Amino acid sequence: MNRSWLRWAALSFLSVGLIQGCATPEEPQAEVPVDETTDEAVADVGDAGAAGAGMLEFRANGEDFVRQGFVSKDGWEIGFDHLYVTLAEVTAYQTEPPFDPEGDGELQPVESVSIGETTTIDLAEGDESAEPILIAEMESPAGRYNALSWEMVNAADGPAEGYTLVMQGTATKDGETVDFIVRMDEELAFVCGDFVGDERKGILEADGAADVEATFHFDHVFGDAEAPMDDDINTGALGFDPLAAIAQDGTLDVNSAALQEQLSEEEYATLTGILPSLGHVGEGHCEELSNV
Repeated sequence: MNRSWLRWAALSFLSVGLIQGCATPEEPQAEVPVDETTDEAVADVGDAGAAGAGMLEFRANGEDFVRQGFVSKDGWEIGFDHLYVTLAEVTAYQTEPPFDPEGDGELQPVESVSIGETTTIDLAEGDESAEPILIAEMESPAGRYNALSWEMVNAADGPAEGYTLVMQGTATKDGETVDFIVRMDEELAFVCGDFVGDERKGILEADGAADVEATFHFDHVFGDAEAPMDDDINTGALGFDPLAAIAQDGTLDVNSAALQEQLSEEEYATLTGILPSLGHVGEGHCEELSNV
């Protein structure tokens, strides 16, 4: 992994990579509801480079799909005991002009704040009321943090040692249960624009606090039974049937190499092709940098 390349790419006009935001790039992003209080905060802070400093929190969120469980496109009830991701070089930016990961513009930082440590977190931690997981917090220049980048790297130690992503849980369908551990070692890097969601994030006032969020959409991997079957979230997903088919006596314990060997070529290509669409900022899209 050439980490210096990522930093150069993010800070020096982003090299052209494989753009993969959501599995549905043509799908319009959700509008951000705006109230008068939020507008006043934006006006007070300004776009970038405001005077003073506050506390900026870096958070990661697997959303309710991970914390509460869900039903895959092919009818498997999936619950996660653990979902480990290992993150490095997490960096928040104040950019001018705002960075659009799906456009042709370049990321032009006015300010940037980076976490130096590599951290493994469990996205399945907590219940349905849990806050997104705190990765780190640090005093940072005030302003509007409207871009975020991070790498997914292989963990050096701990429960995810040797892998970027470890999914552990149980899937149930029609009386059949599969206890699974799926370990992936594909390394990825994401550069994202502004957070899109019910509330704006990254607006840091002097002596105040704000957060930025790396969001992971695991419904892209398994699909979502609550969405129409012809929706792109389902037509592009692997589902769980291919994984259940290679389980032995109700147990599946595989890594990337075993998946490549045991899944069909098409199934494995679908799975690895989905991984670059995991990274989001809320519903906001990201650019996945290839050849990192």
